[in-house]
Amino acid sequence: MPGDRALDAAGPIGLVGLGLVGSALARRLVAGGFDVIGYDLREEARAALRSSGIRTVDSPRDIGSACATVVLAVFDTRGVIDATEGPQGLIAGGAVRRLVDCSTGDPDLLESLAKRLATQGVELVEAPLSGSSSQIAAGDATMLIGGDEAAVRASDPVLAALSSRRIRVGGAGMGARAKLATNLVLGLNRAALAEGMVLAESIGIAPAQFLELVLATPARSDAALAKGAMMVAGDFAPQSRIRQHLKDVDLMLDSSRSTGQRLPLSETHAALMRAAVAAGDGDLDNAAILRQLRRERHKD
Repeated sequence: MPGDRALDAAGPIGLVGLGLVGSALARRLVAGGFDVIGYDLREEARAALRSSGIRTVDSPRDIGSACATVVLAVFDTRGVIDATEGPQGLIAGGAVRRLVDCSTGDPDLLESLAKRLATQGVELVEAPLSGSSSQIAAGDATMLIGGDEAAVRASDPVLAALSSRRIRVGGAGMGARAKLATNLVLGLNRAALAEGMVLAESIGIAPAQFLELVLATPARSDAALAKGAMMVAGDFAPQSRIRQHLKDVDLMLDSSRSTGQRLPLSETHAALMRAAVAAGDGDLDNAAILRQLRRERHKD
């Protein structure tokens, strides 16, 4: 039954989505003693997981036929819905009783999905993670949990393996809402650090010295600690990607429009990221917003 902890402990855990976040989650689950079966649309992602000794299959349905609990780490909620309810989706496999969605998604779509799944005896627990893929792999990312209380309780063995820092924020849809609101602040902190760095450069302060100043003053932030050294070094190997955060900011703007609340700073941030994606930086780390700000020059 869905609330049986022994089911989680004894049976394999499915994992759909094997990108930066999904791969980090796979390591967490294996470290927690779970047998993992993975799937991704991309064969290269499946091959990378197999090289680490983890089984993969060729469709979500294959996972849904073998796993009662499945963790999702796909790009967006449309991807969650396709992987869950599509012709070759998890539900078609017949064994799934619980989904743990670690994606950053659309709150309204997730609420509707939770209601549809409940009619089929399947629980949806939202578990988006605030932190980079390296923080997720270390278990240091903060998990924002939304869902039915009994479903969350039943999912606890898996949730505990994924993160030691967990906050329950309400029912279905609230995990996504909490993630969007906190991601807004995180993203703007990162962009503000980059903008400060380009100002410092333009007035004769070297990036390394500027970062030292930021970390020694009230301007200090977790964004400066996590991304400052990357900006100074120009090392933008992705731990999280610009295009992924742009997707999140677009969701923030959609949500704010539906309530009549304008987000002028996020509107500017989204424009910067769209320009960065257009310039070919979409798959670089979020810290690479610095590159776009360096491209922003007065034309007069």
